[in-house]
Amino acid sequence: MPMKRLLSLLPALYLGLLSAAPYPDKPIHVITPFPPGGAADVVLRLVTQTLSKELATTVVVENKAGAGGGIGTQFVVRSDPDGYTLLLTSSSPVSINPLFMDKPLYNPLTDLTPISLIGASPNVLVVSATSTINTLPQLIEYAKAHQGQFTFASNGAGTVSHLSGELFNQYTGLKGLHIPYKGAAPAVADTIGGQVNALFAAVGSVNTMVKGGKLKMLAITSNHRLALAPEVPTLSEMGLKGFESNQWWGLFGPAGLPEGVVEKLNTQMNKLLSSPEVKSRFAQEAIELLGGSPADLAKYLKEDYSKWERVVKTANLKAQIQ
Repeated sequence: MPMKRLLSLLPALYLGLLSAAPYPDKPIHVITPFPPGGAADVVLRLVTQTLSKELATTVVVENKAGAGGGIGTQFVVRSDPDGYTLLLTSSSPVSINPLFMDKPLYNPLTDLTPISLIGASPNVLVVSATSTINTLPQLIEYAKAHQGQFTFASNGAGTVSHLSGELFNQYTGLKGLHIPYKGAAPAVADTIGGQVNALFAAVGSVNTMVKGGKLKMLAITSNHRLALAPEVPTLSEMGLKGFESNQWWGLFGPAGLPEGVVEKLNTQMNKLLSSPEVKSRFAQEAIELLGGSPADLAKYLKEDYSKWERVVKTANLKAQIQ
């Protein structure tokens, strides 16, 4: 056989060997593009521990933080598509991160293989417990009376927390000033202290502070109320029709992941997401379980990416992630 012909067949032969070998037959490395801690860590640990049992193999968790989640995501994009390097991420690195870079590290729509949706959780709009603002209409009224002075914090530029505030500006016609922080903890602390007027935050990062009387929840960014706080209205029902901003989590592999590997991982993910233990733990974090097919994740990602792309363009936001 001519050498050129042999070389042209190597990729197919490689994939053939992969499909013939039992999967998995060695440890799987799950990359998370964040430092340890936070809601992402809760999802990560629970999913990987259960997945390890279901697949009867070691699942190694690796935190590769930096560039708003871009470093860890790029690491997976560049990995071999053999099913042994996966990405478990929240939405920001794949729905928002590339929109904030002059030279994106990857294209989330083409450089990753969707495996399974995991779950989604809304943000909540909070203010300090010492604030005189007690309702969403009062907040909007205050912001309109203090145009150019009203501030909203975020976990950092290019996060769902940030763009929820920008979306709020666009819905209300406000010009709230964005104050980015390096993570949820300092953003929450300054909101409690009154250094900033408001914050869109993941439920899990502020629920304890709300219960402790340090923050007040004014509204929720999902299209339905939360079981954890049924008295708190959604922004949509308070007049901002269609306002929705969710943090979500999904499992991906690099582009070109063999179909058999994707199918096996997706089957196991849906199995673990239906277990009582996982349902109970996720409910405690106000995370709605989703699951579904790889196509469901691909569709969810595409729609979320398009939504935030419109918000970024409308707000004329510049590249802010280095």
